[in-house]
Amino acid sequence: MVNDDAGALPAPFDTQWFAQAGAGLDPAGADLLRRACAWVAPQLEGACSPTGEALAEHAAGVVRILAGLRTDTATRAAAVLATLPVDLSAPVPALREDPIARQFGLELGKLVQGSRALVRLGAAARQSSDSAADSGAQKEMLRKMLLAMAADLRIVLMRLASRQQTLRWYAQSKTPCDPAFARETLDLYAPLANRLGIWQIKWEMEDLAFRFLEPDQYRDIARLLEEKRTEREAFIARAVQTLSQALARAGIQAEVSGRPKHIYSIWNKMRQKGLAFSQLYDLRALRVIVPEERDCYAALGLVHEMWQPVPEEFDDYISRPKPNGYRSLHTVVTDEDGKPFEVQLRTQAMHQHAEYGMAAHWHYKESGKQGGRTRAAGEYDRQLSWLRQLLAWNNELDAQGRSAPPHGQAAHEQHIYVLTPQARVIELPAGATPVDFAYYLHTDLGHRCRGARVDGQMVPLHTRLATGQTVEIIAAKAGGPSRDWLNPQLGFLASPRSRAKVRAWFNAIELQQRITQGQALVEKELQRLGKTAVKLEQLAQQLGFARADDLYVAVAKDEFSLRQIDALFQQPAQPLADPDAVVPHASRAATGAPGKSGVLVVGVDALMTQLARCCRPAPPDRIAGFVTRGRGVSIHRADCHSYAALAERHPERVIDVAWGQTEGSVYPVDVSVRAHDRPGLLRDLSEVFARLRLNVVGVNTQSRQSLAHMVFTVEVGDGAQLARALSAIGEVAGVVSVVRR
Repeated sequence: MVNDDAGALPAPFDTQWFAQAGAGLDPAGADLLRRACAWVAPQLEGACSPTGEALAEHAAGVVRILAGLRTDTATRAAAVLATLPVDLSAPVPALREDPIARQFGLELGKLVQGSRALVRLGAAARQSSDSAADSGAQKEMLRKMLLAMAADLRIVLMRLASRQQTLRWYAQSKTPCDPAFARETLDLYAPLANRLGIWQIKWEMEDLAFRFLEPDQYRDIARLLEEKRTEREAFIARAVQTLSQALARAGIQAEVSGRPKHIYSIWNKMRQKGLAFSQLYDLRALRVIVPEERDCYAALGLVHEMWQPVPEEFDDYISRPKPNGYRSLHTVVTDEDGKPFEVQLRTQAMHQHAEYGMAAHWHYKESGKQGGRTRAAGEYDRQLSWLRQLLAWNNELDAQGRSAPPHGQAAHEQHIYVLTPQARVIELPAGATPVDFAYYLHTDLGHRCRGARVDGQMVPLHTRLATGQTVEIIAAKAGGPSRDWLNPQLGFLASPRSRAKVRAWFNAIELQQRITQGQALVEKELQRLGKTAVKLEQLAQQLGFARADDLYVAVAKDEFSLRQIDALFQQPAQPLADPDAVVPHASRAATGAPGKSGVLVVGVDALMTQLARCCRPAPPDRIAGFVTRGRGVSIHRADCHSYAALAERHPERVIDVAWGQTEGSVYPVDVSVRAHDRPGLLRDLSEVFARLRLNVVGVNTQSRQSLAHMVFTVEVGDGAQLARALSAIGEVAGVVSVVRR
């Protein structure tokens, strides 16, 4: 219902305009819209936007678009009020101090302030000097930020309608459109309309922006469409009549029509699929609208009876809706000449959603005032909850064919979106602070963070950031984080990623302190022993450490005794140092008369033999002999590195040897065991040796970082006995590896 006083409004808010702009509003709603127009009209007189469009004409056009989407009263009135020119760089007044909120109420005040916040965001993004801000990921982040800033989704509708009106003005006035403006429309606003399911806005935005960006290609496709228009319209008319009659005979109430074609979608499909214009199957398309969902499938069966279906071109978006809620059946069939055309089938409710998207839900809310309030409000709340989950989702998923997230999934994935000074959008967890922001940009920047400016104002580092703010970090030239940042009570960090980086910094500092402390203790011990010329890296490796730093840390943490360094230097020299210094074999096999060790020297009778300690040979190892000075023949394993060095230096002393009678003899071998350290580990290993009746003649153990390394010297009779021992030890709980050394 339209207020009669509307005729008193100045142009462009005249009676004819108001009949369109106030369509569907009740008397109270129409009166609110009239008052808003009357309030802004004097202030908009003669005012123009930066593009040159008169602001009053812009406001009138935006409201007409919103009326076409059947939005509620508040959205239309706020769109008029939001057109008033303001200084976007000035501080935003408190809502209760805002003139619009005082004049028209808090609801409209919030909508206008939200719309202006999005305008500020767009201006900041256009002024971006950061090349990363032009990436596809950043454009998607910007869309998500725009939605997150709109506490009320009606604000997004107002911005979409404003952009659509500006595009229309460029087209109607034939004013050259800035390519950046058209590109922003394709990158930001059209995908937003698509996400919200508002096809009316999406298609028009895409076609107009494409027309401004690629005028030649736009004209070429338009010309090709025009050339086939008569033929296409004749086919559509025949198909509509044929299908309508068939549906009526089947008792299916339906509205059949041709589907309009959009130039940008045609060009996009040609580009993505590499098709020529003549190869597109959906240049001819029908749309069938029926009352009930079951009628969609009944009509589909009838369509497939009348025309031959193309199996690979069928999509059931009713059972598997698109992420933005779009539902319909799409099928491609061929006519009697074998030419394909598309048929879409949907209910009236599905069609309403496809045309108006989330905008239609405010129509449900508004209509609830006149009847069926409870049911309409419940439907509205359900749809709005679903939409908020949708808007929190990550990407344009409808292009990938994935289904919508389960109900409630997005509730725990709250994020905020803030800007760098270069207008790069950064996604952070809700409750994030400037310190989180600094660590997101770079770890070193986080360590050196000492202050922050938010929207140009200095703020404490524990300030919680909000979507849409611009954050600038003030950093020292050097330094590190504060331990206070790890205190959750102080609220400096909200991101687990940031906390991990702060902990890593302090762990690294602590590690360096331990290394310095341990190195000092090791060097002091070496001075006491008179071994200051020892290479520390080699010493660490001899003690079983990969690096000297690992040795220092173990010493500093009291996980390694300095007495083991003393014990290392007390060990007898290895054969490499003196080829004649062979350690006598202390096993029972080496006692007694010469030759009783079980080793025969080929061609020599009753020659004394000794088993070399460097490799500890035992039957059935391949062995070799080396004649020493005064100590008989040293017996080595054939693959012993010490023997290879001795043989290279003194080849004349090499002698052939072989195992003789070994029954009753035992031989010492070193068994290396690595295991997770635990109470009772050494006891369990000793029980294995006792169970196998193996004599342990030496043990060397060390433990660091909960990993134990033990070397047992045990006496075995042969290789089979050793293999059984290795297998049994490997079954002990906690043992990682066991090998003969």
